[in-house]
Amino acid sequence: MQSALYVGLSAQVALEKRLQTIANNVANVNTAAFRTDVVKFETVLSRAGANPVAFSSPGDNIISRELGNITESGNPLDVAVVGQGWLAFAGPNGTVYTRDGRLQIAPNGDLQTVTGFPIVDSGGAQITLDPNGGPVSISRSGAITQDNNEIGTIGLFNIPADANLERYGNSGVTPDRPATAISDFARDGFKQGYVEGSGANPMMELTKLMSASRAFDGTNSLVEGTESALQNAIRTLGDPGR
Repeated sequence: MQSALYVGLSAQVALEKRLQTIANNVANVNTAAFRTDVVKFETVLSRAGANPVAFSSPGDNIISRELGNITESGNPLDVAVVGQGWLAFAGPNGTVYTRDGRLQIAPNGDLQTVTGFPIVDSGGAQITLDPNGGPVSISRSGAITQDNNEIGTIGLFNIPADANLERYGNSGVTPDRPATAISDFARDGFKQGYVEGSGANPMMELTKLMSASRAFDGTNSLVEGTESALQNAIRTLGDPGR
C-alpha cells in the first residue's frame, strides 16, 4: 500500500515538471529557432526496510536539437542555418550559440542579433559593416559582401553531439564542451533571406499536454484511493471492538 503512495506522489512531482516543460514549449511555438525542452525520466529502485519501493524521479531537462522549418523572409539580413551548425554571438559571459539568424546592423556598423549581441566569425572576432554601404550578400559559407567588397565571414560552429546544452534566452545555448568551427560547407551552411522557425510542433505539444494532464489526474486518483484505504486500515486496526 505504501509503495503505491510513494509511486503516486513521486509521479505527480514528475508529471508537474513535465507539464511545465510542455507549457513552455507551447508558449514558444512562434519563437524563431527555439529548441524544445524534453524531460528524461527514469525509475529508481529504493528499499524502505525489507520492502522494495519503486518511485519516479522528477527527471532531467534536456534541450532537443530537432530542427524547425525554414521559411523565406525576403530580408537580406536573415540567414537560416542549413544542416546541424550554429551561429555564435558574444554574450555577457562568453560565447553563446544559436540558430536564430535574424540579424541587424547597429548604427556603428556591428553585425548583431535581433537582441543586440555581436555576431562573431570563426575566430570569435566581431564583424563590422558599413551602415550606409548598400545591399549585403551572404554566401553559403557565411562570407559577407557589401559594395563588391568582402567584409567578413559569419562563423558556423559544430557542437558535439554528446554535449549538454544550457539554455540562454529563448533561442541561445551554451554547451559544456567546446564547439568547433565548420570549414566544409557541403553539408552545412547558410541560406540568405530565410529564417528557421521553432522546433516545437504545436499539435504534438498540445497532444503531449493533454496526455500528461490525464496522467496527472490518474495519479491523483491513485493517491487519494491509497490514502483512503490507509485511513480505513488505521481505523479498523485501532477499533478495540474488532
